[in-house]
Amino acid sequence: MKTPVFLGIDIGTSGIRGSCIDSQGNELLSHRLALESTTDPAYWLTQLDCLLLEISDRLEQCSHPKSICAIAIDGTSGTLIACDKDGTPLAPALMYNDQQAQAQAEIISRFAPADSAVHGASSSLAKALLLLEKFPATERLCHQADWLAASLSGRYDISDENNCLKLGYDSRTQQWPDWLQENAENVGIDRHLLPQVLAPGETVAPVLAKKTEKYRLAENCIVVAGTTDSNAAVLATGACETGDAVTSLGSTLVIKLFSDKPLFNPEYGIYSHHLNRRWLVGGASNSGGAVLLKYFSRQQIDEMTPQLQPDQPTGLHYYPLPATGERFPFNDSSKQDISTPRPASDVEFFQALLEGMAGIEAQAYKKLEALGAATPQRIFTAGGGSKNTAWTKIRQRITGLPVIQAQHSEASYGSALLALKAVKNEK
Repeated sequence: MKTPVFLGIDIGTSGIRGSCIDSQGNELLSHRLALESTTDPAYWLTQLDCLLLEISDRLEQCSHPKSICAIAIDGTSGTLIACDKDGTPLAPALMYNDQQAQAQAEIISRFAPADSAVHGASSSLAKALLLLEKFPATERLCHQADWLAASLSGRYDISDENNCLKLGYDSRTQQWPDWLQENAENVGIDRHLLPQVLAPGETVAPVLAKKTEKYRLAENCIVVAGTTDSNAAVLATGACETGDAVTSLGSTLVIKLFSDKPLFNPEYGIYSHHLNRRWLVGGASNSGGAVLLKYFSRQQIDEMTPQLQPDQPTGLHYYPLPATGERFPFNDSSKQDISTPRPASDVEFFQALLEGMAGIEAQAYKKLEALGAATPQRIFTAGGGSKNTAWTKIRQRITGLPVIQAQHSEASYGSALLALKAVKNEK
């Protein structure tokens, strides 16, 4: 008898990755394929096909036979495709960062509540209105993850509530909101165009028989509702309890916190996803690794890191920003970078910058708590900066919280956990 495995797939901007885990959550294998920069869904489908075939081959080469019994897919939030009823794309996708729908965003602003995630030209709803204007024959609106998952299940009418947040779905009431339906004539979207919404980790449908055979999947393999790429990455860290916080130390400083209640505050760019029966509250500072690269090369950073003295504060109080303006924990478009006075020692300057970013992280979590989110208990860390042990000590000292290295950092692993969750829930 073959051992059941659970597959998570992450499609990002530069690659598509699959992770297979066993029923205990151990990662058995992962595989990544590069993606060209394109908005053509057919190309994504070709790469998904290649990925599934390669993973199937590798599973068959294992010493003990294994078969995939559940698949969950995450994708970039806000990437939208207009399709006919059978899921055939009518045009290239509008990507997550596309800003064409300025006029549509203006219309939405007249009707949507101020705390809704639909505001702005990059929202799924603004893109949907633009696509409907250009392609009035549209019968399905699919997010990137929806569409790829539907290629396996045939269900192009289903999405998950995390991807649907920016399309207008109200996770607090678990339904499409009244304001969207009451203003359909003005906003320009009919209810029948909106997908059925499932929670991440819920079963969508069995995999189509022809796909099961092609990819040598388990006979009863299911497709599971996924999530956004950033949420899948949070799940991968191991954070799961109320009070678990996740800081992503990339080019910017992304702050997320599992809370017992939602928090929506557009002033600070804060909104909440319903995930694993909790609320994932998030905000982002403009500070982060991009600031360090203003002053030092990666080689210099690597050379200076062993010389840091994390237990000896520099006494410099920086607020390092790559340019003018901040989003969170302060909403101030005119906020200035504070990285002076600069000491003679580059190592001391480097440490002061790290201390400044740790201070921003601490203020961010205090701001979330002050606005009504849960009290942070521990911080899981992902991103390139998470590997810097000296910075971890600095952050622990300044935040006063234990800082934990993420168990996994790939979104595909987080999606695999959703696939596993669905099968466990069915038993």
